[in-house]
Amino acid sequence: MAQESRPMTGREKTFPENELIVSKTDKTGRITYVNDVFIGVSGYTETEAKGQPHSIVRHPDTPRCLFKLMWDMLGHGEEVFVYINNLAKNGDHYWVFAHVTPDLDPNGDIIGYHSNRRVPRRDVIKKLEPLYKKLFDAERSHASSKDGLEASSRLLNEVLKGEGKNYDEFVLSL
Repeated sequence: MAQESRPMTGREKTFPENELIVSKTDKTGRITYVNDVFIGVSGYTETEAKGQPHSIVRHPDTPRCLFKLMWDMLGHGEEVFVYINNLAKNGDHYWVFAHVTPDLDPNGDIIGYHSNRRVPRRDVIKKLEPLYKKLFDAERSHASSKDGLEASSRLLNEVLKGEGKNYDEFVLSL
C-alpha cells in the first residue's frame, strides 16, 4: 500500500464544498478513524486505512517542509492550517485545506491528532502551486534528503519574512 508503488494519473478529484474529510490518528500518525468522505475521496476502505500511517495519502510532489512545519507545530500543542495536495489510492490527486489539531488527554498530554479537511478555493491553489513547486525543487536540488528539507524550510521562511507574516498569518491571509 506504499505510495511509491502507485502510478499518478494527473487527474484531479474534487469533493463537494459542503463536505469535510475527517480522520484521526494516534500519536505516531497512524490512522485510527476515517469518515465516509475520506473513504470516497481517497479510495481507501476503512479497513485499508486504519493502522496505516497518514502518509498513505501524501502526494510525492508536496514539499516535505510543510509536513515538518505541521508536525513541529502539532508537537507544541498548536493547531495547524495547511493546504495540501493528496494522492488517492488510484493515483488521482486532490487538494485540501486542512485544519489539524492535537487530541489531548485529561492531563493535557497529546494522545493523537484530528484533521478536518475541506475543499480549498481555486484561486488560493493557483497562488500556492508556484510556491510549492519552488519548495519541492529546492528539496530535490540536494543529494541528501536532510539538506533538501533544510533548503526548502529556509526558502519558506524567506517567503514568510518577505510577506512580513508568520506561517499562520500567511495561510489564513490567502
